[in-house]
Amino acid sequence: MQLSRDRIDLFLTGITVLATLAGMAAQFSGAAPMIALAAFGLAYLAGGVPAGLSALGALVHERVLDIDLLMVVAALAAAAVGAPLEGAVLLALFSLSGTLEHRAMGKARRAVEALMQLRPDRALRRNGEAVEEVATADLRPGDVVVLRPGARVPVDGRVVLGAGSMDESTITGESMPVSKGPGALVHEATVNLNAVLEVEVIRSVADSTVAQMIRLVTEAQAARAPSEQFSDWFGQRYTVAVLAGSVLAFGVFLWLGFDARAALYKAATLLVAASPCAVVISVPAAILSALSAAARGGVLFKGGAALETLASVRAFAFDKTGTLTTGKAEVRRVMVPDRDEKGFLALLAGIEAHAEHPIAGAIRDEAAARGIAPVPVTGVVAHPSEGLTADGGLWAGNRRMLARMAADGDAAELAGFDEASETVVWMGRGAQVLGAAAVADLPRGSSAPGLAALRAGGLAELAMMTGDRRPVALRIAGELGLREDEVHADLLPGDKVRLIAGLAEKGPVAYVGDGVNDAAALARADVGVAMGAAGSEVALQAAGVVLMSDDMTRLAEAHRLARRTAAIIRQNLAFALGAMALLVMGALFWDLPLPLAVIGHEGGTVLVVLNGLRLLADPIRRPGKPG
Repeated sequence: MQLSRDRIDLFLTGITVLATLAGMAAQFSGAAPMIALAAFGLAYLAGGVPAGLSALGALVHERVLDIDLLMVVAALAAAAVGAPLEGAVLLALFSLSGTLEHRAMGKARRAVEALMQLRPDRALRRNGEAVEEVATADLRPGDVVVLRPGARVPVDGRVVLGAGSMDESTITGESMPVSKGPGALVHEATVNLNAVLEVEVIRSVADSTVAQMIRLVTEAQAARAPSEQFSDWFGQRYTVAVLAGSVLAFGVFLWLGFDARAALYKAATLLVAASPCAVVISVPAAILSALSAAARGGVLFKGGAALETLASVRAFAFDKTGTLTTGKAEVRRVMVPDRDEKGFLALLAGIEAHAEHPIAGAIRDEAAARGIAPVPVTGVVAHPSEGLTADGGLWAGNRRMLARMAADGDAAELAGFDEASETVVWMGRGAQVLGAAAVADLPRGSSAPGLAALRAGGLAELAMMTGDRRPVALRIAGELGLREDEVHADLLPGDKVRLIAGLAEKGPVAYVGDGVNDAAALARADVGVAMGAAGSEVALQAAGVVLMSDDMTRLAEAHRLARRTAAIIRQNLAFALGAMALLVMGALFWDLPLPLAVIGHEGGTVLVVLNGLRLLADPIRRPGKPG
């Protein structure tokens, strides 16, 4: 239906322009006056009647005085004083600029269509030993789909068989392929690059990642930013003032001695010159373009208000675990007196294979990552809060286990561990210590460059907030380039809220968290940002800005885009108001021709739209390339 309306508008615009040109040719060639009048009449019908009916409908049903009505009134006034050419030119240019604006703005609004096109229509579903092709909409949680190399993932799922690489740039903005194996999550619309995978469906199409993105983009485009609300408010009241002012100006011109025709012509010129089209369109042109570009780059804003607030933020506060860090225990370093790390890890992974805690899992993952097979260990006994013992006098654990075994963990070969900020697991046999491994939560690879980019963008303050111990927080802060005074540790959720309130006293604050245990802080901040929200319903609901990947540099890009958008809005408003003031002065104090007022008015409107549309090509939409 929208396509049909676009075609009708384009057809009517074409008729209006052609009829105006035909009338001008007839008038200047000396042809019969009736030919010119017939051409101008057709231009009035095609360009004026639809706009007039639409404006009258808005006035009657919505009590809204549409700017279109001003243009139609001005055209009728021109015809009334014997200047149908000027009126036809006004309608032709107004219709042409309106069509251009509508088509240009459609580029910004087509973000939803682009997202929908990412979803494949068909999928290969396993049915016993057979594979059948089905509609993607028919897939249900629990179904298993087969992904061939080059295929798009039809729904959110979990890999159950196979290992390969995925291109996730369409969803997360991640430029490099991401390795996937059994148990790994895959997101709808990402691309399987090089292996045959079997994926278990975990969400239906209606609840998928793309569906969530579509809902967010749709809601964002419908939501009004404060500047958009102001431009609408201004436009409505100013339109009434322009209409009333033009009537008043007509009376003043008569009082000053102009004849009725000249007075009406100057009043019509003033009506066109003072119309606020460019002012009204300047804000949404920039906002919609920025929202669309951000969505293509894996950043979702919940409306223009979040975009504008992010632009004004002077301080960023960050949750530590799962935001600045991976949120997962990893082996940070291994120390072995005899230098045989491979043998040490094989034996340590073997004894830790009998434990379920995250530290044991980190050790097993490290061995697997190095391609080391665990050594079978028997007779394993767990000692709560200490560690494990096994046959042959083998043991692994903390300092309590060291004391139990009368072993010395302070040998020079084992020096260098920071036990205040790391969890150290020693392993030995009897009283002999064979080696040790330090396990800790590590910073994300993108956190340090992301924070550096925010600082380079001129942010006044950064803060890291965590419930973890201060030594742990200081270790992470040191690796990320944060100062000691920017670290707040040993916090409860309520403490984070109070700290954010303190920062907010100095100016707008953004809080960046995982959207799960940071709901209160996200709500208290002027704008909440959820990290790594692909597939996280909680994060989508809790924050005003959602980064679909765990890449912290995307946050810096989003902040830069928000500030660039604010700058373009200021440019648009300054230009629109300045051009309008210049045209009004010309209409009041000089003999500004109506066609020139029309060109200035419509040209200014198109220019601010095009200036806003520059944001569609913002570097944020090119994954992995800083802007």
